[in-house]
Amino acid sequence: MPKNSNTPGHSRLTKLNKLTKQHKIALAGVATLGAAALAFSAVPSDAGTTTSDAATSTKITYSTEPIKGVKASVTDQLAGAGVKTEAIQAKADAKKKAAKAEADAAAKKKAAAEAAAKKKAEAARKAKKAASRSTERVRIQPVAAKTYANNLNGWIDQALAIMKQKGIPGSYNGLYKNIMRESSGNPSAINGWDVNAVNGTPSIGLLQVIQPTFNAYHVSGTSTNIYDPVANITAAANYAADRYGSIDNVNSAY
Repeated sequence: MPKNSNTPGHSRLTKLNKLTKQHKIALAGVATLGAAALAFSAVPSDAGTTTSDAATSTKITYSTEPIKGVKASVTDQLAGAGVKTEAIQAKADAKKKAAKAEADAAAKKKAAAEAAAKKKAEAARKAKKAASRSTERVRIQPVAAKTYANNLNGWIDQALAIMKQKGIPGSYNGLYKNIMRESSGNPSAINGWDVNAVNGTPSIGLLQVIQPTFNAYHVSGTSTNIYDPVANITAAANYAADRYGSIDNVNSAY
């Protein structure tokens, strides 16, 4: 007949078997932890603490491969700086070139203005010089004196021109009619029988003027000779203007 599993002996055996199994698990865990602790102690911790055996047995390997990423970054930076420098230099060169072009244009404009002013001044100088020469020619060129015929008509015309200059009134007809009545146009005519002749001052010339009257009314610029036709006419016309207003108003002996 089988033994009852609930007997006290069976119960203790079961418990022993269970405890032994648990102990085995625990021991395996402790062994594993110990191995892990030993392995961890061979690698430097974050604080830098290592065992002497690990320090002597561990080799530090340095890589001989170039750090490509860093080198490329520096090269790019240098290239960028070079491009920036070239751009700044190009901008400075362009500005300098523009300033030079502006200065050259200003210089050309100034030179053109100075040349135009010089040309204008030269033209003005030449014009002034030409005008001066023209004026000088007019000034030094003798004015041709008007000539009059040496006859009664010429004498009357010349006397009228002088009378006009001196403001003495009279006309051609006034002079002509009185000349023809007094002397018939003879500049050497002398009246030796009238009262003037009796008094020693005979009437002389074209308009029969006595010497005292001729001297008193003589017109400057004419001859002082009482027999001169123009001097005789102008003196007589001057006397008639003073006494009668004009030779034109004389119609008889005066």
